[in-house]
Amino acid sequence: MTRYRTVTVDGNEVFYREAGPSDAPVLLLLHGFPSSSRMFEPLFSRLSDRWRLIAPDYPGFGHSPASAPYTFDHLADVMNGFTDALGLGSFVLYVTDYGGPVGFRMALERPSSLNALIVQNAVAHDNGLGPLWDTRRAFWADRAAHEEALRANFFSMEATRKRHIGLDPDVERYDPDLWTDEYAFLNQPGQNDLQIELFYDYRTNVASYPKWQQWFRDAQPWTLVLWGRYDASFQISEPMCYRVDLPDAFVHMLDGGHFALDTCADEAAAHIREFMSGL
Repeated sequence: MTRYRTVTVDGNEVFYREAGPSDAPVLLLLHGFPSSSRMFEPLFSRLSDRWRLIAPDYPGFGHSPASAPYTFDHLADVMNGFTDALGLGSFVLYVTDYGGPVGFRMALERPSSLNALIVQNAVAHDNGLGPLWDTRRAFWADRAAHEEALRANFFSMEATRKRHIGLDPDVERYDPDLWTDEYAFLNQPGQNDLQIELFYDYRTNVASYPKWQQWFRDAQPWTLVLWGRYDASFQISEPMCYRVDLPDAFVHMLDGGHFALDTCADEAAAHIREFMSGL
């Protein structure tokens, strides 16, 4: 049974989902944009027989109230505090999309907490950002000149839909509630401003890629990479970039998009079960 809980972390109310035996090894799941811990429900129903799954909402996402500053450093600080509040000494870390820059910051600050790493469509190499990111780089370089155009695209229904279906030719596999719910969330009062501030800070993630890559090479965390091949946001070459830094990483391509659990939950769960059983 999944439990829906809230804990206070340095004055921040953090909502989270939890399932599985309380004494089982922990799988900490960090979500992407513009989703929430809800995106991991498919794994909760498939893996909580053996592991303790915990998925928080970042401040300003899902059911966690927003709190400034709207930076990835702040999100990582709150998530580290979240693990303290729940008494999580160590865990396997699953990161996707925004979960990558949040989780990699956490791992570098507290490397002893990390038992293993699961990366699903999260980028840590500059060439993992494809042509779609050209306008976004322009926004980082000159915010005033490009913010209006970025807002018009970033929060549109079509952009929200495209994040899920990506380049997948079989669009009938996707439940439209996935993007209509996220579109409604993005257009709540204040959300556009919060998310644009956080995305402006995304440039700090790109600047941190070399540092994260060096950590991969030095620490060699036990790693599983799962990649939805139809991702329109991130390049399909990115999994092999991880393999360069982490030669022993397990890499599996999935027949899905940016949010691979939309269509490949069974396959992803099977790979995760095999990977975690070997720890």
